[in-house]
Amino acid sequence: MRLLEERILKDGKVRPGGILKVDGFLNHQMDVNLFMDLAKQWHDAFAGDNVNKILTIEASGIGLACIAGLVFGCPVVFAKKSKTKNIDGSLYRTRVESFTHGNVYDVIVSRDYLLPTDRVLLIDDFLANGAALEGLCDLVEQAGATIVGAGIAVEKSFQPGGARLRERGLRIESLARVKAMYDDGTLEFDD
Repeated sequence: MRLLEERILKDGKVRPGGILKVDGFLNHQMDVNLFMDLAKQWHDAFAGDNVNKILTIEASGIGLACIAGLVFGCPVVFAKKSKTKNIDGSLYRTRVESFTHGNVYDVIVSRDYLLPTDRVLLIDDFLANGAALEGLCDLVEQAGATIVGAGIAVEKSFQPGGARLRERGLRIESLARVKAMYDDGTLEFDD
């Protein structure tokens, strides 16, 4: 999606260590008009897949997932990184390593919100090493639900996550694919 690529070039910043800083419009301060455009692109891509549930992971994917939920007309569930007092009953649980935070999290979803009849679209802001998406896939598989695919805002295609997950058969629709990031602060997109 050229719109997202243009926004990254205009407002994104490349940081040392493979970090692409897009917090001014994507994952801290959120440009909801941009999110609507992204959600419409995912809707076009997955229109024939009967999506009835969107799943993301706490926290950066929640805004994107909520706007996508509006466009798809379905509920949004997010995998929580910690159990709170108001979560009752049994849970689906998996472990996810965060590239950005450098931590491993136990993430959970109540069994009440992922059902075997669900057709789930995974939504996230970034795909790099693929740990978050693998964790979300694991949760959906535990539920016996169907994964229709994943909508990703920014994929770092020079990292192994996207290729590995596609090899496993996951359909991934990334709206901006970063091919390379350079020490001079520039980046390149896939064609």
